[in-house]
Amino acid sequence: MNQGNEGNNWEKDVLTTIATEGLKEQKSTRRWGIFFKSLTFVYLFALLVMLNPGFQESTTKGEKHTALVDLKGVIAPGAEASADNVITGLRAAFEDPDTAGVILRVNSPGGSPVQSGYIYDEILRLREKYPDTPMYAVISDICASGGYYVASAAEKIYADQASIVGSIGVRMDNFGFVGAMKKLGVERRTLTAGKNKALLDPFGPEDPTVVSHMKGLLKSVHDQFINAVKQGRGDRLKEVAGMFEGLIWTGDQSVEIGLVDELGNSSYVARDVIGEENIIKFTVEPDFLERFSKKIGAQIGTLLLEKELTPQLR
Repeated sequence: MNQGNEGNNWEKDVLTTIATEGLKEQKSTRRWGIFFKSLTFVYLFALLVMLNPGFQESTTKGEKHTALVDLKGVIAPGAEASADNVITGLRAAFEDPDTAGVILRVNSPGGSPVQSGYIYDEILRLREKYPDTPMYAVISDICASGGYYVASAAEKIYADQASIVGSIGVRMDNFGFVGAMKKLGVERRTLTAGKNKALLDPFGPEDPTVVSHMKGLLKSVHDQFINAVKQGRGDRLKEVAGMFEGLIWTGDQSVEIGLVDELGNSSYVARDVIGEENIIKFTVEPDFLERFSKKIGAQIGTLLLEKELTPQLR
């Protein structure tokens, strides 16, 4: 009996030891799991910081600076270059008592004439409200259509010699599939209340009356654009053929015809024109997750395209 009890105790001791070691191993595994998860989090956070180095800079009280607001991308509601974002940045820049001058750095192919008009009008209002704070537009790669609409409200416009400038015009795109539908045997069935409610329907034939009406609408918006440019640029414009018909020019050509005042970048304007080399950004940035997703998308796109589809100087 004693030998049997001793055998049972030995087995229990072994099982207890195995269970204890198992629990210790599980705890150790959890600790290492937590450690590696934390390490992964730290790595991803560091990666985010590296991918997003341009956090909003804050001003230092009492130090004069040049305020910089970026207008980049398509000008449209909800976009990075929406009127809300650009105007918010401009107001903050002008209202800062330490701002010696404001630069609107433009890199935009244009966009909504309404959004462009909002920004244009606000620039004129801010310039009138703060007459002692100069405001300049600086063009980087492109300042076309609505982008130039906005820039023309500035006191002066600067550009690089290779910048693309102009495209003072209005466009509306449409397609027609009537012929293709006939070949495919597709019948169009559209019900409207109001004979012009389906105007510019790509599945119906062109109506000369509607086309004439839409051309008149485009001309009205075009005239607003031209008047805004002429008001902003004044007698500096040397009107040439095609200036208000959608043509584009390089930066140095634009200086010759008065679309641009001088060649220069943001650093030059801050240092030599405004006189405050210290530049503080007042650009309204997208939220953190949005910036991260855009950066990741851009990185993946670059890898996939291998930069071969983009014209480059080599």
